Amino acid sequence: MIIIGSVREGRFGPAAASWVAAQARTHGGFEVEVVDLAEADIPLSLPAAPPKFAGPDYPRPAGLAETTRKLAEADAFIIVTPEYNHSYPASVKAVIDWHYTQWTAKPVAFVSYGGPAGGRHAVLHLENVLTELHAVTIRDGLAFPNFFTGWQDGEPLDAAAAGYAKTLLEQLSWWATALRAARAANPYPGGS
Repeated sequence: MIIIGSVREGRFGPAAASWVAAQARTHGGFEVEVVDLAEADIPLSLPAAPPKFAGPDYPRPAGLAETTRKLAEADAFIIVTPEYNHSYPASVKAVIDWHYTQWTAKPVAFVSYGGPAGGRHAVLHLENVLTELHAVTIRDGLAFPNFFTGWQDGEPLDAAAAGYAKTLLEQLSWWATALRAARAANPYPGGS
């Protein structure tokens, strides 16, 4: 699942996600689904009990049901995120916070974009948050510094970007296969 994290008007996220989805389809190791958080109903107000403790009875709003189902079915994630004020957008945090077991023992890779740092501050923060949910974060991500001058016609101008994407996808595929087999063989301890 490729998650478009930005919901900001005029955002770049859909262009980056479309390119990454094309790379993933070319890779061949994935059934690719793109989920745009701008199309999901993700309230910021949460119930008193966290999903970790509420389990399957967690009271998610009806508008979040489709997103929850897709998160649960996915074996791997790529979060496409901008960097807002040296971190990630509230939309990404909200979709993470509404869920718990949907992330557990699954790999998460990152494609980030922003100014000179290319969104790396956002990724560093996301790695901390997702580790708390027992997700496995992929070290080799894609960062697009100064994306506003580094892309043309939906493609990165950096010729090395496709190679970096291939490395990310190979690592994500390896972890997805290994963790899917591990989850099937034995429930993850401490993940519920």
